[in-house]
Amino acid sequence: MTLKQLRSNTHAQLVLGLVFGVAFGFLLQKGGVTEYGVILGQLLLTDFTVVKVMLAAIVVGMIGVFLMNRAGMVSLHTRSGSVGATVIGGLIFGAGFAVLGYCPGTAAGAFGSGALDAAIGMIGIAIGAGIFARFYPALDRTVLKRGEFPAETIPELVGMKRGIVVAVVAVLILCLLYSFEVLGI
Repeated sequence: MTLKQLRSNTHAQLVLGLVFGVAFGFLLQKGGVTEYGVILGQLLLTDFTVVKVMLAAIVVGMIGVFLMNRAGMVSLHTRSGSVGATVIGGLIFGAGFAVLGYCPGTAAGAFGSGALDAAIGMIGIAIGAGIFARFYPALDRTVLKRGEFPAETIPELVGMKRGIVVAVVAVLILCLLYSFEVLGI
């Protein structure tokens, strides 16, 4: 199947989404970030496993998406953000995190490994997503567009080429990860 055929094949895209989602959950589980104690340790600044896994995923994902975009395998679809959307999203995310003890990704991974609290949380996530979807049109007309950001991407914001921003951010993250290892964090 060619890349063009894959882009137009909804069934193949769903199967790939499921496969990559299961792989992502498996890797979260193997990385230990679906364990409540590890997440609590991160919030208490005593266990930096979550930050290390997230930073490593950002580097791999950022470089991978950049290279696939350059090769014409994927196209980027950015959307401008705003202060209103960021505040609303942060409040919803924070409230869910405080009540459940998981972010959505770690909740799905914990649910996949059989955690009952995460299973209940996934129901809450689905209900919350439905409520947000119901009120989205009104929120989009009012709150979500308040204080729109001046650019859609960091390269646009700083006036640099994407490749340079990717390289600089990757080096900074790798230096931070190295510092964690040197300091024994």
